[in-house]
Amino acid sequence: MSNAYDVIIIGSGPGGYVTAIRAAQLGLKTAIIEREHLGGICLNWGCIPTKALLRSAEILDHANHAKSYGLTLNGTMTADVKDVVARSRGVSARLNGGVAFLMKKNKIDVIWGEAKLTKPGEVVVGKMTKPVVEPQNPVPKGVLGEGTYTAKHIIVATGARPRALPGIEPDGKLIWTYFEAMKPDFMPKSMVVMGSGAIGIEFASFYRSMGVDVTVVELMANIMPVEDVEISTFARKQLEKRGLKIITEAKVSKVEKGANSITAHIETKDGKVQTITADRLISAVGVQGNIENLGLETLGVKTDRGCIVIDGYGKTNVPGLYAIGDVAGPPMLAHKAEHEGVICIEKIAGLPNVHPMDKAKIPGCTYCNPQVASVGLTEAKAKEQGREIRVGRYSFAANGKAIALGEDQGMIKTIFDKKTGELIGAHMVGAEVTELIQGFVVAMNLETTEEELMHTIFPHPTLSEMMKESVLDAYGRVLNA
Repeated sequence: MSNAYDVIIIGSGPGGYVTAIRAAQLGLKTAIIEREHLGGICLNWGCIPTKALLRSAEILDHANHAKSYGLTLNGTMTADVKDVVARSRGVSARLNGGVAFLMKKNKIDVIWGEAKLTKPGEVVVGKMTKPVVEPQNPVPKGVLGEGTYTAKHIIVATGARPRALPGIEPDGKLIWTYFEAMKPDFMPKSMVVMGSGAIGIEFASFYRSMGVDVTVVELMANIMPVEDVEISTFARKQLEKRGLKIITEAKVSKVEKGANSITAHIETKDGKVQTITADRLISAVGVQGNIENLGLETLGVKTDRGCIVIDGYGKTNVPGLYAIGDVAGPPMLAHKAEHEGVICIEKIAGLPNVHPMDKAKIPGCTYCNPQVASVGLTEAKAKEQGREIRVGRYSFAANGKAIALGEDQGMIKTIFDKKTGELIGAHMVGAEVTELIQGFVVAMNLETTEEELMHTIFPHPTLSEMMKESVLDAYGRVLNA
């Protein structure tokens, strides 16, 4: 078998394997190099297994409030941490096998090992220095591995890993990253979560549902700092109602380790320090690109703040070398990586009308309870840009379907350009908003105006009706409030 390919992709996360499939569809001889597990962090340790955990938490929450639905449970509903984790790992294993099937179906060679760029168009693959995580999908024997491989086009899709703060480095026992938080061998009684981005808040929400005493520490003034302030403020109130303790404008300045606990020193902006002792601490202060040990320095690849610098089509400053996904910079989201990869490979293949990705139209979702979802400009960002805007709001408390579901706490906020009527931002908090947000993403991609949204018929009774009502509210025409 020849070691020469049209395209070699380093990394098989969502960006990598989707790009490989699209390359194969375009008739390019394609290989993907993976050192650990197909599907990357998202499928094995991030997006998918966390949603499985959160689903277990959601069902437990509903069971604990069964009486409010007119239902009586005989006995107490409890969570078996081993079974909850086993279900989550099983979901990942199933999808991991699905990626392997897709590689075979599309005739994509999978090369197992550590990749190193030695010169333009060449990759040397060494032994797998990291073991395959869990024996659920072991590397098949007799497959491609160590050796030298060539390709006219090489795409780096190596993803990212948890960022560690000096002096508060995760140790796998007392200080966890999402790896340990994903599969605890016991349920701690108390926990400090450092950071309130999507990862931190999702784990805080999950562990609180499991009965853990959780304290979240956030450096910024608002939790989920990238979200619209009105939405994050609403979410904070709901999370606190569920028993989460949240400290903003503060940082964990020091962590003392005990035999089986930690003591976090929490310093607020006024310099005051309080200590909290808990069983475990989750470090969720962001992620950083996996750019080390790839040979980027040898080729003179330009990087910035731990990420590879690219243009709108994934090109680096080195001809024939590209980067996509988390390793190419924020937003570090699986769906961004997938779309970025498709743009990159279609440009390589010479397809017409390939356009750079508009990052203003990438949705963000946080799957805590309540869920948060958004796309486009926040109200503050729109004002910073000097735009004149119209803002619409609609409450879940006025929606029949939300009330029937027992999910009447939430809101939808829409932001329009006052002069043109263009939808420039949409922000949501409440039940199932991570499923609703795509309606606004499609609308923005089609450059929809308020008039077109107002004349769109939404089914009744649904949560989606609130989307239209929010639009109507922005123009003083709300009907059901």
